[in-house]
This record gives sequence, C-alpha cells and structure tokens, in this order.
Amino acid sequence: MVKVNLDALIPREDFEIKASTKPIKKIESIAIRDITPDSFFFPVVRKPDFQRETNEWDEERVCQFIKSFVEGDLIPAIILWRSESGLIFVIDGSHRLSSLIAWVNDDYGDGLLSKPFYNGIVPDEQLNIADRTRKLIDKKVGSYQNFKLALENPDKVRDDIVNNARELGVLAIQLQWVEGNSEKAEDSFFKINQQSTPLDTTEIKLLRSRRKPNSIATRAIINSGTGHKYWSSFSKEKQCQVQELAKEINNILFKPPLQTPIKTLDLPVCGKLYSNETLSMILTFVNIANHVEDENPNIENDETGETTINFLKQAKKVAQRFNSNHPSSLGLHPLLYCYSRSGRYRTVSFLATVYFVIKLVETKHLNGFINIRAEFEQFLFD
Repeated sequence: MVKVNLDALIPREDFEIKASTKPIKKIESIAIRDITPDSFFFPVVRKPDFQRETNEWDEERVCQFIKSFVEGDLIPAIILWRSESGLIFVIDGSHRLSSLIAWVNDDYGDGLLSKPFYNGIVPDEQLNIADRTRKLIDKKVGSYQNFKLALENPDKVRDDIVNNARELGVLAIQLQWVEGNSEKAEDSFFKINQQSTPLDTTEIKLLRSRRKPNSIATRAIINSGTGHKYWSSFSKEKQCQVQELAKEINNILFKPPLQTPIKTLDLPVCGKLYSNETLSMILTFVNIANHVEDENPNIENDETGETTINFLKQAKKVAQRFNSNHPSSLGLHPLLYCYSRSGRYRTVSFLATVYFVIKLVETKHLNGFINIRAEFEQFLFD
C-alpha cells in the first residue's frame, strides 16, 4: 500500500551538540495556531537528521488522527528537544505533528511546502495518494479552510464542522521535553522507537550510519537525488554529482513505474519504488556493487563526498550492465530475472542476479555466458 508522504513538512537539521542552557520555562502544549506558517513555534521546528522519513501512515490513519484531534480525543504527547541555538527538534511524534501541519497547509505531499523539497517534481504515486487523502479528510473531517469559514459564515459549511470549529481554539497537544545534550536526545529517540512503532533493522542501520557513503548513496537513489540532502555538507560540485548520479540510477531501476496487474512487458528492474522492501533492497544493492559486507563496521564516515560519489558510480555501472541503453548492458529482462510467474516482484532474484553479473565480469566469463545465454534463459523460464 502506498503511504502518505509528509516528509517535507518539517525540515531536517543536523543535530547540535549542546542543549539550550537558558533558564526558560518551556511551553507544555501547542495548539493549531502554533503550527501555522506565521507562528513563532513552527518556523523553528526541525527533525533531527537521524529521524526516519515521515511516510509510514496511509490516508486512513492520517485522516483518523486529524479527526481525533478536532473531536477532542486524547492525543499522545509529542517529545521535543531544544538546542542551544533555539531550534526545536522532534524526538517522537513527527507523524502526528506533520499530519496536523498537512491539514492546516492543505499539503499532503503535493503542496507549497512539499514541491520545493522535491525540486518541483512530485512522483505520480505521491500525487495520487495526496489527492485521495485530501478528499477523504474533506469528507470525514472537513478542510482547515472550511473550519475557518465556519466561524465567519456557519451557514456555508456542514454542522459537524461548525461544532468542531468552535472547540478548535481550546484544543492542544501535550509536550514533553528531553533534557541534556544531543547524545541524550539521540539515545531517547532510539529507545522510544523500539517500543510503539519499532524501526526495522534496515532503518536502524541507515540512521546510525547516516554519514557513511553506502547509507548516503541509498537515500539519494531512492529519492532520485531530491528530498532531504544527507549530502549537504559536501561541496556544491559534489552535491550536484551525487544528485545527478542518484537520479540516473533511480531511472534505470524504477522506470517505468510498475502498474499492477501487469499488462505489459515494459517493467522496472526493481519493482515498485514505494514498497516495504525497497530501502533494504537498495542498501544491499549498493553494498554488493561496492563489495561491502552488510555488517562491515570499517566504512568511515564520508566527510568530503568523494567516497559516496565512487559508491554511486559503481552502483550505476552495475545497474547499466543489468538492463539499460548503455553499450555495456546485457539487457537482462526484468520479467525473467526479477518477477515470479504470477507477476510478483522478487527482491532476492534481483539481488542474486546483480551478484551473478558482477561475478561474470570479475571472472571474465561474460562471453561464455553470452554463448549459452539462450539455453540458460530457457532453463530459467521453464
């Protein structure tokens, strides 16, 4: 199932070392007025760079949360940490907070906040799910604009919107604050996220190694070089290289978009871009292409971007060899090598074929494979 992508609504920021030491009394709750663009709270809210992407909720869950809030139901507290510079980081609750921001700004992954995040190019799947979410919320809750209209012209909106709009000014979400430095806040994040909605092993791996070249390359490829720039510390020239390489690899692996049920042989090498297995699959692909053991602890953080670019270049070379318009391509058909007889995408088949192709090149057996390829592929087909 495609999830609602709210990742652009709260910007990411590198964590700072020190917590705020100013002796101030922090607010204990926030209301709708605090998450409008002209508030003093919303512009300083950030997600730490180790926060997972805010795209785990489907339209039903986003709608239900907004409905629960406007009807005054009990909402779990949002956990925050304040840095010395005054930025406020969301340690737990980014989906809850982002859902309300989406409602207030009418942006479910396709609005004025999201479009610049994706360089103005929002994937069709994301546009479709955003449109479905908006229609569902308008039907079951009502738009934020209609809530505002209800206070001025109640005759122009539904009765349930009028009743809920009159209560909206006094509704609030409780806040809890993490005290201590950034290390304490990061530890709190990982402890919290092993409880209610656990992070899977790949997410933990990527978040903890977020400055390593294979992690940066994986994020860049999945997002086609857009979204949050985990490579923002690199020089401008290297940032552009990362983005261009990632986009090229994404196009090779995920174009054209997979439509199910399958009615064409024009299929993407890597199946659906938005699936539960994509993150793990692309990380493993990058590792295989670069001869990295999955649990290898010896990869250094990439401070300059040079290693990340090398990882992406090697991944691009392997992707081109698999199936592309490049002269080196073997043109291995995804349907035969990556999909089951019933049309289901098989991640392990793709990764095994990647490994197979690399070994053919390394052992100088490409010509031998080409000579018996017809019989080999008939064997696979049978």
